[in-house]
Amino acid sequence: MGRSYFHLHLVSDSTGETLIAVARAAVAQYEGVSAIEHVYPLVRSSKQLDRVVSEIDAAPGMVLYTLVDRALADHLEERCRLSGSPHLSVLAPVHALLESYIGTASTARPGAQHMLNAEYFKRIDAMNFTLLHDDGQLPDNLDDADVVLVGVSRTSKTPTSIYLANRGLKTANVPLVPSHPVPPALENTRRALVVGLVASPERIVQIRQNRLLSLRADDDTLYVDRNSVAEEVAFSRRLCARNNWPIIDVTRRSIEETAAAIVDLYRDHSLRFIAS
Repeated sequence: MGRSYFHLHLVSDSTGETLIAVARAAVAQYEGVSAIEHVYPLVRSSKQLDRVVSEIDAAPGMVLYTLVDRALADHLEERCRLSGSPHLSVLAPVHALLESYIGTASTARPGAQHMLNAEYFKRIDAMNFTLLHDDGQLPDNLDDADVVLVGVSRTSKTPTSIYLANRGLKTANVPLVPSHPVPPALENTRRALVVGLVASPERIVQIRQNRLLSLRADDDTLYVDRNSVAEEVAFSRRLCARNNWPIIDVTRRSIEETAAAIVDLYRDHSLRFIAS
């Protein structure tokens, strides 16, 4: 049975990131179904909306939107009703619940979540720190990090670090090699949360083989030898156990799932550090 496709129109008065994330999370729950996305960011005038509506008419499908301007939202809804396009304001139910709970109406500010504030600059600082401390660089100041990820090659340390930095966490990562001593600062760190990332030897070998293939390199090496990789993983597990560092198996986890688990660990770690 082949996949079925449908047109999904995402209309936003800001960057569209919220809509894209919500839509993809929802569509992912339906096997055998894929959305053909049409994304319309920064729609803030009737003229811009008219162009969007003409494209919806040309490729009918579902319409999701985040438009805080009530007049624009009403116009879009009316046109969707006329064309028979199912439509939904993604944030409307959340706004209704918030207004009921807080007891005050929202202020219409397109893209308010993207305003330059302290949280934005915190993420920029975290990203700069993370890039400077990738792959074991600048190991002497690891305790300045919020999180330090350790693991053997190809356990998703760098992409996970970047994801965490985008959440505002200064993240360093240190590669583990059985024949090389770990940086002294790593085992002496107290403020930073150190997390070990591991994966099954089979998964690591597969990723490393693909890596060598992309580089057109010789794969007759211990780098992709299953027994050698198994010893690397065992070494990393022993190191983490000796230092009481939590371990996360990333074999079947996405970067987002791994990062979410680390954020939970970091919250608990921060509370314990403050209490001490």
